Amino acid sequence: MKFIPKYFYFLFFALILASCSSDDGVGKDEEKPAISINYNEGFPQACEQLVRGETYNFRAQVTDNVALASYSLDIHHNFDHHTHDDQAGECDLEEKKDAVNPMIFIENYTIEGGVTSYEINISITIPDDVDTGDYHCSYSVTDETGWQSRTSVDIKIVE
Repeated sequence: MKFIPKYFYFLFFALILASCSSDDGVGKDEEKPAISINYNEGFPQACEQLVRGETYNFRAQVTDNVALASYSLDIHHNFDHHTHDDQAGECDLEEKKDAVNPMIFIENYTIEGGVTSYEINISITIPDDVDTGDYHCSYSVTDETGWQSRTSVDIKIVE
């Protein structure tokens, strides 16, 4: 009877050691995904002017070393001249102003299939009645392990 607790403790200790092993044959993903609009079809480029009522294809190339999971597109006004830490290029800004009817587009999308390369391609019509002026267009991408990258550019919505 004295041997049962001894074997129980030995088995318990062995299970703990086995569960603490970190060698699962797969290395950790320590690399963020990449996102770029700097190619021929990438849109919009910094300082691009978009006309109200027109339809545009917002395009960016995203890649990851393991697998992509999701992306988002965010278009919002920059009437207060704020910046983003990932912003590419600088454009001439109009005077600061209050928003009356700004365009706000924020959508999230899933990337299926565990792919390592994907082209974002979202068709958006700029509403006829939104405020003209300075805006930001921001793309972000997340890989399957949670790493995220983003890029933002200044754009203008014009008459």
